[in-house]
Amino acid sequence: MNIFEMQYENSIKKKGPLAQRMRPVTLDTFVGQEHIIGEGKILRRAIKADKLSSAIFYGPPGTGKTTLARIIAENTNNNFTTLNAVTSGVKDIKEKISYAVDELGMYNKRTILFIDEIHRFNKAQQDALLPYVENGTIILIGATTENPYFEVNPALISRSLVFEFKKITDDDIAKVVRKAVTDMEDGYGSKNVELTEEALKHIVGNSNGDIRKALSALELGVETTPESEGRILIDISVAQECIQKKKIEYDKNGDSHYDTISAFIKSMRGSDPDAAVFWLAKMIKGGEDPKFIARRIIICASEDVGNADPRALEVAVNAFKAVEIIGFPEGRIILAQAVIYVACAPKSNASYLAIDRAMEAVEKNSLEVPLHLKDGHYSGAQKLGRGMSYKYPHDYDKFYVKQNYLPESLINPGFYQPKESGYEGKIKKFLEYLRQ
Repeated sequence: MNIFEMQYENSIKKKGPLAQRMRPVTLDTFVGQEHIIGEGKILRRAIKADKLSSAIFYGPPGTGKTTLARIIAENTNNNFTTLNAVTSGVKDIKEKISYAVDELGMYNKRTILFIDEIHRFNKAQQDALLPYVENGTIILIGATTENPYFEVNPALISRSLVFEFKKITDDDIAKVVRKAVTDMEDGYGSKNVELTEEALKHIVGNSNGDIRKALSALELGVETTPESEGRILIDISVAQECIQKKKIEYDKNGDSHYDTISAFIKSMRGSDPDAAVFWLAKMIKGGEDPKFIARRIIICASEDVGNADPRALEVAVNAFKAVEIIGFPEGRIILAQAVIYVACAPKSNASYLAIDRAMEAVEKNSLEVPLHLKDGHYSGAQKLGRGMSYKYPHDYDKFYVKQNYLPESLINPGFYQPKESGYEGKIKKFLEYLRQ
């Protein structure tokens, strides 16, 4: 970081927004992320030893990704420079790399390149970094709110350590807000600010794990509330005006999408209709494509319910068609009905396991169709013996006759193993009767 960048940073630190002023500058004052920055953890050891390798910081907004990068800049003996993936192109990347090459060549000093929102770089931009990350010219720290395994080139991922940042706990956010009220240098310690417990609870509860959001709400309250009787009172009414209700965090193309749909499917599979409807509501509120949701219900109806309740697939398919016809908002009712039916249905994955076992057997066994099962309807088929010894089940008692329907190499493979659940219990008894 050059002298002008340092002066700019210091100016922002002193005169910027409260969230910027309250940013910690040491590892000891950093809040949260104990699982990656706590005593004895690899990232903390690497920073203290000044042996940092390239890393990807991944997690929700306001969890300290940029703050930790700044702390690294202050506590290591490397150059530090930044890029924002939203506003930077390949030309900007090349300029930073050229700077890093010169610094390494002239002063034997490596450069930490911090790239905010790295997931917004396209493949060409990410590829431009790769050789210099690989040979150690730059130490890359990429920050992203999206799952890097979906959004960052695998080649960059393989050369970086990935650290997942968790949402900050409410207790930690409350500590930071209280500190901001009393801090004489960077907070409001020089003003007589009284923050009620009810107001604090409201601000923290609605910050959704984002320290920046909580501090911004406090700042808005303090800066817009007139002093009365020698104090600035931030009570519940002020807090409610200063922080909006929770925003539904759901990016249809991002990590939250995959996590939510996973929770949705697992809730239906786990026979918890309340949880399934909750995640359905989150997806609807987040603007998810209703047909995408309906397709997931169809898959679950077959994969997880199967023949334990064959009607589940019928209900799911009909829900898909009905939502196409009706649309939203009424479509939410149709989806809810299908979700609840699938969640409450008896479960069996026997069909799912059966096709996977059969697929594996196809890879390992003969695919030759037995002679008696081959087509015997064309001219000359009888001369070849095709279909001659086939037994027609309808000619036998109870419309069943025992004969082999598989290649000779497969004897009693047991691909389909019905369970005792729901209607499939009847299927199991029927098959056991036939096999006797």
